[in-house]
Amino acid sequence: MRSPLTTVAAIHDLSGFGRTSLAVAIPVLSNMGVQVYSLPTAVLSSETGAFDDFVFVDLTHAMAGFLDHWDRLGAKFDAVYSGFLGSPAQVELVARCIENNLLPEGFSVVDPVLGDNGQLDATMSMDMVERMRWLVTRATCITPNLTEAALLLGEEYPAGEMPVGKLMEWLARLGDMGPEKVIITSAPLGKNARKTSVAAYDKERDMYWKVACDYIPAFYPGTGDTFASVVTGSLLQGDSLPVAVERAVQFVTLGIRATFGHDLPTRNGILLERVLHTLNLPMTASTYTLLQEEE
Repeated sequence: MRSPLTTVAAIHDLSGFGRTSLAVAIPVLSNMGVQVYSLPTAVLSSETGAFDDFVFVDLTHAMAGFLDHWDRLGAKFDAVYSGFLGSPAQVELVARCIENNLLPEGFSVVDPVLGDNGQLDATMSMDMVERMRWLVTRATCITPNLTEAALLLGEEYPAGEMPVGKLMEWLARLGDMGPEKVIITSAPLGKNARKTSVAAYDKERDMYWKVACDYIPAFYPGTGDTFASVVTGSLLQGDSLPVAVERAVQFVTLGIRATFGHDLPTRNGILLERVLHTLNLPMTASTYTLLQEEE
């Protein structure tokens, strides 16, 4: 008997300290009415971007056994959603889950976690970049930040304003790799330093979208995981690509604003618990627009 809930296999790490990965994906998706089945890629004492000397337990050796058990159970999911991977060998395991455990009408989301601000993450390598280029060919939707988009395309990280035409070219090239939907976060469009953008491309409709958001001068680890989780939940609820992006931008912005006024270590992440309830509220306004080269 089919569950009355939509289901997702969430393939992420579990960090004991910090609001990232499974610690974000499970509450976000659960609040959006999605049942989460977890496939942990690693267990860490903390997230990796803002802490030193963290303990890292690679679970590559266990993941195949998880998937074997799921196959014996006949597990099938409405979505498969991957994030932080603990080793290049895990790429094949994510692809196996997409191939064997995704319902025929389901979709896959790959958040190609590689780095940020023009730098590779401490646990990543160019071997992982190369394997991630292969994994995105298996994805329905990908959600790289600007650094990850550059790495996937073999381009230099743009340090300043990015011309709209160049951003659209990057979106299309990423779509040519396989995904039907491409989202690039942290896109520096325009000369207004107080604004940043999330850009998206729907390959089937050949349409480009943009959601602008206010820049807040603080970096909170896990906001990318939060964003991708809301996008996944929104798509499972039947939202269009621009609406899914809008909902994710609004939620992450609200979380940052709820946190920024407090004198808290930014490495702890946003005060997710203060804003989770808003995922059940109707979206009363939309600001998404078409992304056009003449901007």
